Amino acid sequence: MDIKDIQNLIKFVAKSGAQEVKLEMEDIKITIKTGIDPKPMEVGYTHQIQAVPATIPQVSASVPQVVVETTPKAEKEDHLITIKSPIIGTFYRKSSPDKPVFVEVGDTVKEGDVLCVIEAMKLFNEIESELSGTIVKILVDDASPVEFDQPLFVINPS
Repeated sequence: MDIKDIQNLIKFVAKSGAQEVKLEMEDIKITIKTGIDPKPMEVGYTHQIQAVPATIPQVSASVPQVVVETTPKAEKEDHLITIKSPIIGTFYRKSSPDKPVFVEVGDTVKEGDVLCVIEAMKLFNEIESELSGTIVKILVDDASPVEFDQPLFVINPS
């Protein structure tokens, strides 16, 4: 690690708002401390060879936090079930262009009802509901490619 890398690291930490970052490598140990009061940043070097696994600096102070609190909306959605794609392919909401869609948001479905078809290698695979309930959300647009285990529908079980 050269001086430019260290200077860039110091600038990054200063912009991030983190109070302290420690970086340990095979032969270098760097500690960068920042504070609210206008103290200069401290950078310490030790050239000790020690078997310490490399660690990634954690800059948690500047990273926007994901909402961890339980909100009333989240409580309502706790019981919702997501139907995921069992295969890779192209998602279709209807069996052919001139037919109606299998389900709409708000429709009630029973276990075994067809929700959509996924075309994979020129074969159309019917995706059936795993449970009875009401369709809350359709997460994929018609004729869109889908991946294995990609969420397709959200169902409120009855």
